[in-house]
Amino acid sequence: MISQTAEYALRIIVYLASLEGKAATIAQIASATKTPQSYLSKILRNLAKGGLVQSQRGFHGGSTLTRPPKRMTVWDVIDVVDPLQRIRSCPLGLKSHGVLLCPLHRRLDEALAMVEAAFRATTIAEVIADPTPSGTGIPTAPASGLVSARVLRRGSTAR
Repeated sequence: MISQTAEYALRIIVYLASLEGKAATIAQIASATKTPQSYLSKILRNLAKGGLVQSQRGFHGGSTLTRPPKRMTVWDVIDVVDPLQRIRSCPLGLKSHGVLLCPLHRRLDEALAMVEAAFRATTIAEVIADPTPSGTGIPTAPASGLVSARVLRRGSTAR
């Protein structure tokens, strides 16, 4: 349903949110989120351009969220890195359809609209506060070492 890029971005945001304002280095984020470091840099740049993350270089540098997790939604993240493509006109280019979608494409777009609404309604704070029976999700990595983090739902698949 969502791309691998969006999945990585969500992992990154959830990880940073779990740090409660402490900065994390690229190495810490990559290790905790299982995101390749080279790709992580690109995603962080996109998240920064989208106003979700800020980064600071130097000895006490790292990345942090630009606003509290309760004011950031799953939609905000996905929309910055890889927006969902709604169906606005006939994908086949049939002039007879115009902007009126056929029953198949109308139903597909309705499903996408429901997914979009769910993403818009889910804050990052809700994601990290939601317990799961499978244990903790992404570990946090403060300067003193790795400790258990709050939750990122397991079983989420992205392709």
